[in-house]
Amino acid sequence: MARHAHKEKLIHGLFLLNGLLVVFLLAGIFAVLVKTSIPAFREIPLGQFLFSSVWNPTATFTKPSYGILAMLVSTFMVSVGALAIAIPIGVGAAAYLSDVANRHVREIAKPIVEILAGIPSVVIGFLGIVLVGPMIARIFGLPNGLNALNGAILLAVMALPTIVSLSEDALKSVPRSFQEASLALGATHWQTLVKVKIPAALSGIIAACMLGMGRAVGETMTVLMATGCSIKMPASFLDSVQTMTATIAIELGEVPYNTTHYYALFGIGLVLFIITFFVNMASDIILHKYQRVMK
Repeated sequence: MARHAHKEKLIHGLFLLNGLLVVFLLAGIFAVLVKTSIPAFREIPLGQFLFSSVWNPTATFTKPSYGILAMLVSTFMVSVGALAIAIPIGVGAAAYLSDVANRHVREIAKPIVEILAGIPSVVIGFLGIVLVGPMIARIFGLPNGLNALNGAILLAVMALPTIVSLSEDALKSVPRSFQEASLALGATHWQTLVKVKIPAALSGIIAACMLGMGRAVGETMTVLMATGCSIKMPASFLDSVQTMTATIAIELGEVPYNTTHYYALFGIGLVLFIITFFVNMASDIILHKYQRVMK
């Protein structure tokens, strides 16, 4: 018994150590971003940084401008557009795989979804340039299809495997007694799925959608290749845009070290970190509230 208790304490300590390590890593990343961003905010007013849409750090004959509002709007536009496409398709595909598809179809479809998750983002971006972009240009009569809509479609494809897999797991975890009770009361299989199983699995589906949003917000290479990389305030999904991640990827490798421009790019990274933190915190609050209501 003593030996068994010793092993349990050791396992408990290892899990505690892993949890603390993750917290310390996140705190360290946040501290590095804050420390490296502070020199930029000593020279750039915070209001100008957040609410100006002009980003021109290499201006020669005028004062350099460091406004990220256009990039913020572009990032949210592409991410929200991707979720608007991916969530209905992903939840619908998960419902089909969990409740409608037979075993043979499921055995074929599941590996395809998992393979889709393993496709490199640069390949998705290349397909956006040679396939999706020309299609958008033909449909809307544009000179090219490198715009926010192209980026939203590609990010939706990249977010789909996460949403499908986790949503299917959430639907499968719903107790079978829920389904049997609904069918016994005279509901059809479709009514049971839509009005019983999906609401019962809503917490897991929300978590899947939030993880999909995290993938969309943090993606770099795909939006770098497919959105046109134009730093201006977009008026519609057919305008070329440049997200915050794309700006960091394009400029950080060439910017002189220890300059305002260099520190401003870390400021963009800090804003991305804060956005991701609040998105995850909001999803966690929603999940806990929903779980309390279900109990």
